[in-house]
Amino acid sequence: MTELKQLEAELMTAIAEADTPEKIEDVRVKALGKQGAITALLKSLGGMSPEERQSEGPKIHGLREGVTSAIAERKTGLERAVLDAKLAAETLDMTLPAPAFPQGSVHPVSQVMDELAEIFADMGFSVATGPEIEDDWHNFTALNIPETHPARAMHDTFYFPDKRDGKDMLLRTHTSPVQIRTMTSQEPPIRIIAPGRVYRSDSDATHTPMFHQIEGLVIDKGIHLGHLKWTLETFLKAFFERDDIVLRLRPSYFPFTEPSVEIDVGYSIEKGRRVIGGSEGWMEVLGSGMVHRRVIEACGLDPDEWQGFAFGTGVDRLAMLKYGMDDLRAFFDGDLRWLKHYGFSALDVPTLSGGVGA
Repeated sequence: MTELKQLEAELMTAIAEADTPEKIEDVRVKALGKQGAITALLKSLGGMSPEERQSEGPKIHGLREGVTSAIAERKTGLERAVLDAKLAAETLDMTLPAPAFPQGSVHPVSQVMDELAEIFADMGFSVATGPEIEDDWHNFTALNIPETHPARAMHDTFYFPDKRDGKDMLLRTHTSPVQIRTMTSQEPPIRIIAPGRVYRSDSDATHTPMFHQIEGLVIDKGIHLGHLKWTLETFLKAFFERDDIVLRLRPSYFPFTEPSVEIDVGYSIEKGRRVIGGSEGWMEVLGSGMVHRRVIEACGLDPDEWQGFAFGTGVDRLAMLKYGMDDLRAFFDGDLRWLKHYGFSALDVPTLSGGVGA
């Protein structure tokens, strides 16, 4: 009995003197752990006679319960004291800015798409769209592309195995079918741009199986090549934000335009890089021409009454030229480092809302 009272006194003193949660844990281990003093007393009950167990058992269990309760109470008090000290020492400045959260960015292709739509809207163009899965009539035949044209070959075009209403189905190779659908669904005059995804079987540093294209179409009376030149010159000056844009119209061939011209833009060398503007050299940026009579006829219009011009270019390539990218494949890799470098903040993107020159 005397030993139990002495052990109880020692443990209660140790509990009272423990001034940190770590120290109270040490007391608990010494008293109630596997090798603890009270644990040893509980183990000794097995070697006692029934009479001794009946006498000593309640005393030892009472000691365990008392010590356990005292440790729990002391631990709660110490933890509360630690928390109170921490709250007293720490302050929260509500005027500080909130921590930055991860944010997405506007992809360069999306940014350039918006810039193009903004520029052409200032010139009176509307945006037209169409399906990416097309039939061969809209994609080829109506555009005066003959059956033997290389563009129809399997190695250039992604065809579907099944026909629809007797027509071959494919992933559109350009956005020109949107021009056909517009001319067959609305009365002229027409002034549209057709941006969107297109698909061709090609892949290298400057070509990908899927890329973005924008085409323009004007159908009206009395349209001539001078209107085309002014439109493209005005567009390129606004897009590259330079007044020293110089164009060169070079004769070319496209089945859907006649005459057809490639548009070269002058460039200069600044700090070892090609920069659009000036005339130190020439770079091809656009294909264009006057809409072929057969295309106008295929859409149910009279080519003697209605004339027009069309043009097309790659949106991805325009982004590369304006924002200094050198590999088209990086546009589709999904590399976060590339996107953080070239992406645009959704709240602070460049705008060309100042309009184009009259």
